[in-house]
Amino acid sequence: MRFSEEELALAKSVDLCDVATALGYTVKRIGRYHTLKEMDSIRIYNRSHWFRWSRQYEAGNNGGSQIDFLRVFAGMEVKQAVFWLLDFAGYQKGMDIPKIEMQKEKPKEIKEFVLPEANENNDKIISYLVNQRGLSKDIVDYFISQGLLYESKQYHNIVFLGNDKEGVTRFASMRGIYDKGGKSFKCDVAGNDKNYGFCVTLSSSDVVNVFEAPIDLLSYVELYQAYGENAIALGGVADHPLETFLSDYPQRL
Repeated sequence: MRFSEEELALAKSVDLCDVATALGYTVKRIGRYHTLKEMDSIRIYNRSHWFRWSRQYEAGNNGGSQIDFLRVFAGMEVKQAVFWLLDFAGYQKGMDIPKIEMQKEKPKEIKEFVLPEANENNDKIISYLVNQRGLSKDIVDYFISQGLLYESKQYHNIVFLGNDKEGVTRFASMRGIYDKGGKSFKCDVAGNDKNYGFCVTLSSSDVVNVFEAPIDLLSYVELYQAYGENAIALGGVADHPLETFLSDYPQRL
């Protein structure tokens, strides 16, 4: 059976968030997109198409339309998925289908990844990390010497760097040192690659310590003198940086 253009357009007009909910997933809105509680690497855009960052290199399984969502997550064939969507929309063969104006997705603005200008010294962030966060100057100096953090010239934020296996910086996040009213400034540098994170890959150890925040990582290394172990800070709860690390360094598994 061949579907008409109108039937395919109707199938692709079904709200993808509703489709995910019908399959038993918990949909959450985060800013301009939606994700799933059960798989936070999923991004649903405009309620009509999706992308899975954790499988970004797996063509055919990393995103697409409502049809692709049913194919990947419900195990349906393409024809079965179209029938499912038409039924979900309440369509019956022979019904008149109103003309559907498909919204054109606005092209995403790709921001250039530019690191904040470095301050002439790191005095203010050293003072903050030592006097307010309880780290020793030795551990802070060590990470600065390894090129993994520095002080920005503007606002004197701590800049944490995430490098790839070639040593090229792909990710950077900032942490303010002036906490006001218990609130602190935290922000990723625009244009960064979230598949990377603040990461220590200085040994051939088969141990990989995983943390949510960079300062947690620094504290652990100092507390346990774990200079000979790999460590990575995810910068949240999504595990994309860890997946990249394990892919780049399979010999350390």
